[in-house]
Amino acid sequence: MSLIGHGGKEIVERVMDPQEAVDKIRGLTQIPIRNQIAREVIMLSYGFFTPLEGFMTKADVDGVVENMRLASGVVWSIPIVFDMSSEEIAAKGIKEGDTLLLMSQNQPLATLDVEEIFEYDLKNMAAKIYGTDDEKHPGCARTYRYADRFIGGKVTLVNPPKMNEPYDAFFLTPRQMRAKIAEKGWERCVAHQTRNVPHSGHEWLMKHSWIACHADQPVEKTITGVVVSAVMGEKRKGDYIDEAIVLTHDALRKYGYFREDVHLTSIIMWDMRYAGPKEAIFHAIVRTNLGITHHMFGRDHAGVGSYYDPYDAHRIFDTISKEDLRITPIRVLEWWFCPLCGEVTYMGLCGHTKERQNFSGTVVRSIIQDGVKPPRIIFRPEVFDIILETAEKYGFGSAYVNDQYLAQRQPLFTVPPLEL
Repeated sequence: MSLIGHGGKEIVERVMDPQEAVDKIRGLTQIPIRNQIAREVIMLSYGFFTPLEGFMTKADVDGVVENMRLASGVVWSIPIVFDMSSEEIAAKGIKEGDTLLLMSQNQPLATLDVEEIFEYDLKNMAAKIYGTDDEKHPGCARTYRYADRFIGGKVTLVNPPKMNEPYDAFFLTPRQMRAKIAEKGWERCVAHQTRNVPHSGHEWLMKHSWIACHADQPVEKTITGVVVSAVMGEKRKGDYIDEAIVLTHDALRKYGYFREDVHLTSIIMWDMRYAGPKEAIFHAIVRTNLGITHHMFGRDHAGVGSYYDPYDAHRIFDTISKEDLRITPIRVLEWWFCPLCGEVTYMGLCGHTKERQNFSGTVVRSIIQDGVKPPRIIFRPEVFDIILETAEKYGFGSAYVNDQYLAQRQPLFTVPPLEL
C-alpha cells in the first residue's frame, strides 16, 4: 500500500501517545482554540493536508496567495493559518521557539511549535484567494475576522479525539482510507464531495463519475469505487444537519442503489471557504492524500452567489499539470428530470432544454418540510425515510440546521480527559 501523498511526500501521522505526552506537555502555555482550528489541527496531524505538518509560515502563505504554491513549489490553493491577537501573544509572553499546548473542549489536544509570528495583509489575501475582497463573500468575511497575527509552526496531536456516533463509522484517516481502498481491491476510485442529502440528481452524478472512471477497464472484475466524502464543518442555519447527510448517503449502498463492492461513505472535517475554483484544487489535494485517484466536480463546485462562473472549478484544472496534481478530475455537467424522456437525464445528452425540470433546492426543501413521501424519481424512498428519522433523532424535528441544533447538537468528536 503506497503512502505517498500530495507533493510526493509520505503520509506521516504526527500523533503522540497520550501517556507519553503527559510529561511533555506539563507546564506548557495553554491556548484555548475555536472549533475550526481544532478540526484543522486534527486534519493536519493525521496527514489530510500533506505535505503540511502544521500551520503555514509567511513564506508558504505568500506562495499560496501570490502563486497558488507553497514555498517548496508544491501546488496549494488555500492558506491554512493559526491566528491570534498581538495583545494575547504579548499577555502570554509567546515568542518564536516556544511550544504551545492547544486546548479544545477544556482538554489538551495538540502542541504547536512556534516557528514564526507574523502579520499579513488580509485584504490582499482575500482578493487573491477569492477573486474578490467583498466582505459579503463568506470566505472574505472569514478572512477579515482573523486576529492581527498568524503563528506558523508544526502541530502534534497529543490527545486523539473520539469520534461520536454516527460519525465514528465514517471517519477514516488517510492511512485508514488507503487500507480500506486496498481491502476493497479498488485500483481506481472517484470522490464525490457533498454537503447535501442525495436526491436522484446527486445519485446520477456519482454513477456518471463511476462510469467515466471505469470506462477503459475490463468489465469482468470490479476495480473501481465511489467514495462519498462528506464535508463536516461549520454549519449555517438552513444547511442540512450533518447526521442526515452522512446516513442518507450510506443508505444508497445499504439499500442496493450502489453495490456493496463499489461504494463507500466517509467524512472529512473542513470549514468551507466557498473559494470556487481554488477550493476545488484544495479538495483535490485532500482526496489525493486519501489515496483517491479521481475527483468529480459538478456545476458551481464550492461556489457561492455569483462570484464565479458555474464551470470555473472545471477550467482551473487546465492550468495545472498532471505532475503537480496526481488526481484526475471528472468534470460533470447537470443532471435533470426530462418529462419527454421520462427519466433523469444528462445536460450533455438531452435536447429538451425547454422542458427540463431541475432539482430545485426550493422544491426539495418544500418536499422534506412537508414530510410527504415524494415520487421515486426525486428521492429513493429509503433515503427520504432516513431524512425524516434523522430529523427526529438528531435535528430536534428538522432536517435543517436551526438555532437549537447549533446550540445543542452532538459534536463531531469528544476530546477525552487528559490529566496534566
